[in-house]
Amino acid sequence: TAINTTTVSNTVSTGSWRVTYYWDTDHEETSSFSGYSFVFGAGNVVTATKNGTAVTGTWSTTLDDSLTKLVLNFADPADFVEISDDWHVVERTATKIRLQDVSGGNGGTDYLTFERN
Repeated sequence: TAINTTTVSNTVSTGSWRVTYYWDTDHEETSSFSGYSFVFGAGNVVTATKNGTAVTGTWSTTLDDSLTKLVLNFADPADFVEISDDWHVVERTATKIRLQDVSGGNGGTDYLTFERN
């Protein structure tokens, strides 16, 4: 299925999601998001909930240099600030969104995968 801003928005805004993989430049940090359930809601608000505690941020989709991107923005806590970025969507299915980001400065590549709960 095509990867475009509409299909990505429609996919992520359906149901709740979990992080099944997060690679930050040179090490895996998936466990930082263990137990969190992400809901990409109306008004571009993303809410991650774990044991009754909620972390909120914003999400949007955009087309940048012909790449479909999922933009995440969290002010805190630190682990969530780490995933605040404009992520290139490299795979989209009904149950999985695979993202990557190539850092400008150090040239490292980050990977983030969400799967539907």
